[in-house]
Amino acid sequence: MPTGALAPTRAETVQRYGALAPSEWGLQVSGVVTELPKGERAVALTFDACGGPGGNGYDADLIDFLRERKVPATLFLNTRWIDANPDVFEQLAADRLFEIANHGTVHRPLSVAGRSAYGIAGTGGVGEVYDEVTGNAHKLTGLLGHPPRFFRSGTAHYDDVAARVVADLGERVVGFSVNGDGGATLPASEVRQEVESAPPGAVVIGHMNHPGGGTAPGMAAAVPGLLAAGRRFVRLSDVM
Repeated sequence: MPTGALAPTRAETVQRYGALAPSEWGLQVSGVVTELPKGERAVALTFDACGGPGGNGYDADLIDFLRERKVPATLFLNTRWIDANPDVFEQLAADRLFEIANHGTVHRPLSVAGRSAYGIAGTGGVGEVYDEVTGNAHKLTGLLGHPPRFFRSGTAHYDDVAARVVADLGERVVGFSVNGDGGATLPASEVRQEVESAPPGAVVIGHMNHPGGGTAPGMAAAVPGLLAAGRRFVRLSDVM
């Protein structure tokens, strides 16, 4: 995020956006990146670690597979998950195969109007949007030595005003075009099917905080065939 004099304060952000009413809400919202740049034929694998009750696990099988096959990925990490897994965080941050991105402070849908998604309460106004983004951004900046470039909200739901706030804070707002593991609920066979069907330019979302689920075995079943067919995988920053 911007530093020094370029960084808008919470008060400045509320003043700038507080009177605006959103006109869009959901997964496909203006200002949210859901695909790689036009003409890009690679695929970006992205994995969320949501944190909190039931969400602090670490899928070592998934990460080990990506390392074994040298498949890069963008990892969206929440503050709560980082706090629960400090040693793992250090290892991931030191591995140049991966890039660390911002998955929010307490994993909330990003709304200036208090909208919810999947039963998870969203931010209640511009100030809470600011807090959700910057809380974890400041943490990551301190740990990594540089600010995160990408942000994905809890549930990947946004309204258009909230998306503009994130952009003002210097981060690209990211959604997805292929739901690789159905929020960590799909069995391995369906994860494989979803990932194998990802077209060139897709941003695939999965989860790395549910060991024992279908994500790791599904990815391990899908990715080798895609590699053999010449498919290239990238981190978001490699092409954006």
